Amino acid sequence: MKELRTPTGLSVHQFVGLRSGPKLIILGAVHGNETCGTEALQRLQREIESGEVCIEQGTLTMVPITNPLAFQLERRHGDRNLNRNMRVSDNPQDFEDSICNVLCPMLEQHDVLIDLHSFQAPGIPFALIGASNNTGALEPIALAKQEEGLALRLGADRFVEGWLETYAQGVRDRQARGVEAHVDYGVGTTETMRRSGGIAVTLECGQHADDGAPLTAYTAIRNTLAHLGMTSDTKPKPVTEPEVIRLYQVIDRLDPDDCFTRDWLSFEEIKRGTVIAHRRDGTALTADQDGWIVFPNTKAQVNQEWFYLAKHSDRLK
Repeated sequence: MKELRTPTGLSVHQFVGLRSGPKLIILGAVHGNETCGTEALQRLQREIESGEVCIEQGTLTMVPITNPLAFQLERRHGDRNLNRNMRVSDNPQDFEDSICNVLCPMLEQHDVLIDLHSFQAPGIPFALIGASNNTGALEPIALAKQEEGLALRLGADRFVEGWLETYAQGVRDRQARGVEAHVDYGVGTTETMRRSGGIAVTLECGQHADDGAPLTAYTAIRNTLAHLGMTSDTKPKPVTEPEVIRLYQVIDRLDPDDCFTRDWLSFEEIKRGTVIAHRRDGTALTADQDGWIVFPNTKAQVNQEWFYLAKHSDRLK
């Protein structure tokens, strides 16, 4: 059996055009068992090095394996979820803290982030976008239109918004129950990038084992490079009929015996009044409006996110 050793560094590949331009960073395997981005970035690296693809302006930074410990273990995390509570630590407590100490400053040096992921249950690719332009304390952004323009050209037709705002509502609910929680636990790569003044999109490329997911990731990368003018490829056209879904409520599991009424799929449509789950005492949890159930987690721990509710959004129209 091969001996497993804790990684001591990150493999980072950078290509710089001879003309100035955007500084783009692309991440793969932020979660170690989500390897479509890794495969796509490794393919692109080979093509750039062979001369098949040319970076003509700007700077492209690629991190094919962002969490090498989780990648080595072939699971979502090493010591913890890298895509939560991203921050620089004076006294790192785990492997992911050490990665954050390298990754956070790296993100601050770039203008644009594409973070490539995959998901467990069957479904179609989708992109997670940030808030509309605002000056609030939670997720201020002044470049929402630029971020939307990029997202519309990745190749996905479905878009999800409202992540951090809905997560913050969940934190307030936990605090009201006396559970220690902080909104910054919901901060991952894209939120960190936006806080440093850049734009960022997470692309969920398909199911983990879907043979098409690496191609979805690769297409998104090539489209991004063309859209930003970093290659001479024809600029992609935006999606004409985007489906935009807004998360608006997160429901926590409060007891191990809380249970779903059936096996739900993420983004499964639900009607108002649909009984989604029951608490241990039999209390029914129902949909308060027509919409979708998102990220249902049968393995959720007590006082952790169990499922999200989402509704239609007119954004991107």
